[in-house]
Amino acid sequence: MPLIADPSLAGAVVIPHAAIVGAAIALGLLALALAWPVPVALSRSSWPTRMPVIALLLWQAIGLAGGLSMIGALGLAGFAVAPQHPRYVLLPAIAFTVYLLTHLAITIVQVTRQRRHHLALLELLASPHPTRARTQVIDDAVPVAYCLPRGAGSVTVLSQGLLDRLDPDELVAVIAHERAHVEQRHDLLLLAFRAWRSALPWFPVAGRAEADVAALVEMLADDHARREVRDEVLARAILAVGADGVPGAERAVSGPTRVSDRFRRLAA
Repeated sequence: MPLIADPSLAGAVVIPHAAIVGAAIALGLLALALAWPVPVALSRSSWPTRMPVIALLLWQAIGLAGGLSMIGALGLAGFAVAPQHPRYVLLPAIAFTVYLLTHLAITIVQVTRQRRHHLALLELLASPHPTRARTQVIDDAVPVAYCLPRGAGSVTVLSQGLLDRLDPDELVAVIAHERAHVEQRHDLLLLAFRAWRSALPWFPVAGRAEADVAALVEMLADDHARREVRDEVLARAILAVGADGVPGAERAVSGPTRVSDRFRRLAA
């Protein structure tokens, strides 16, 4: 008896099983490359200090492409392993996607709450700068400067100790640096990599990526400040402020290599 083809499959394109397996392996290898050797090589390179914008774009591309390739590999692997169960083959890919998006949402909520709490404390403990708009001064002898991004309500926070220590040009450098963080929305970029590290806390490259991106963001803000003051003035101001962060503030945390690179590029 001749076989009768299923009319519902008429005109359908049938992808060979071997092709699905090959695509799953290829996407898996790409995901592994973007998860370890590629970001490690980028973090060890010296050229990003000369071209921080391109390096930041590359970090974003690595993060996005790595996530998408992993999702695609999981989806194709499901089809390769259990093609007879089309309703369930995408569950691993969907679960991984939901996992990443959930951590992104949680990170956004956490950061938003931290900023609101910090702004509430500033209303109690800080006073407006007499001449500079959207600038708050806290009565603290420790030299501190940071920004709190909040759209039109973003503020720059300076300590009285910083105002007492810096000369006028150094103060201009610090304020220009912090304003660059706000105006260029560096907080959004850092937020994405903070969520990546939160989703994969056991994954060392996630922490390396966050630290490297944070350092490159500082270099971008430095470049903005360099338009207003000389490099040596900016270097003195950075040393006066120090590297300690403030909870809830957008302060970069980076390894010693990128910190050294930051000063070397100012001395070049």
